[in-house]
Amino acid sequence: MASNKMIRIAVVDGQGGGIGAQIVEKLAMALPSSKVEIIALGTNALAASRMLKGGANEAASGENAIIFNARQVDLFAGTIGMIMPFGFSGEMTTAAAEAVALSSAPKYILHLNRVGVELIGSLSEPLPHLVDMLVDKVREYLAR
Repeated sequence: MASNKMIRIAVVDGQGGGIGAQIVEKLAMALPSSKVEIIALGTNALAASRMLKGGANEAASGENAIIFNARQVDLFAGTIGMIMPFGFSGEMTTAAAEAVALSSAPKYILHLNRVGVELIGSLSEPLPHLVDMLVDKVREYLAR
């Protein structure tokens, strides 16, 4: 990925957008703005707005925005709720989750055991540590 192409990273979140905002903030601080564009995709306007305030370059909300942008981005970052129908306490529609899951873009997913899915081998770390690990993975991706 070490080219001159602008890399579009979608951060997907729902509800209040707090976790997505943390991801956006750390990505925006850690990555060169000349090479990376961060798109906040919220299941609702509040989540999108909070991520935009966190430093995203643009934001959109709702099922159609997620489906449309799933074909336009190079990488996804978020929690496991972004690939699960009814994720984010029911806000992630089946169609939106399917669009993200079926996208050929890599997905860097934080596991927060709030959806009844246990990922064997996942680390039980505080959210800030998991976000730091996600940022490191994105850096590795960009360095390819």
